[in-house]
Amino acid sequence: RSLVVVHFWAPWAPQCAQMNEVMAALAKEHMQVAFVKLEAEAVPEVSEKYGISSVPTFLFFKNSQKVDRLDGAHAPELTKKVQRHASSSSVSAGSNDSAKEDLNVRLKKLINAAPCMLFMKGSPKEPRCGFSKQMVEILNKHGISFSSFDIFSDEEVRQGLKTYSNWPTYPQLYVAGELIGGLDIVKELEASGELDTVCPKAQKLEDR
Repeated sequence: RSLVVVHFWAPWAPQCAQMNEVMAALAKEHMQVAFVKLEAEAVPEVSEKYGISSVPTFLFFKNSQKVDRLDGAHAPELTKKVQRHASSSSVSAGSNDSAKEDLNVRLKKLINAAPCMLFMKGSPKEPRCGFSKQMVEILNKHGISFSSFDIFSDEEVRQGLKTYSNWPTYPQLYVAGELIGGLDIVKELEASGELDTVCPKAQKLEDR
């Protein structure tokens, strides 16, 4: 999430070698900033994409977005830009809390997206682990109406939900926004006959 500074350089340009030394000094000073050297002529498609017409050129990226650029060998200007962007990125480290909050809001929405939500590996048609497959089989056997979310499709959800629900494994079954549990618990509910009362049934077409 921090700042990345990319130096488009060429081995034949003495001013690039000079700016590499400036970058090395800045790297020691700003440990949280990533400094990358790219030989402009070795990556023509990248240079073209970012309109690199001369060396040295510096591009500044934050969260994979280009936020600034500097054309030419201006050591004081480079130092100034690195300091400015690095300090704003270290300040935004505090916004990690709000990122966490955003994820929690998202997880809550997902959990409540349907009366019965299954977070599983793969999809009901193509489960990608034995536990998920068994879970889908049990729910289908009991005619339970459920929606599912493939946790492989979103790493943030996959990791975040473990913390959010304090439940380390998948699949996870939620009813009305509450965690019921994993496969073992659903098997216990099935054995005790409670599963039919806990989960919403799919309405039969005739009833509808």
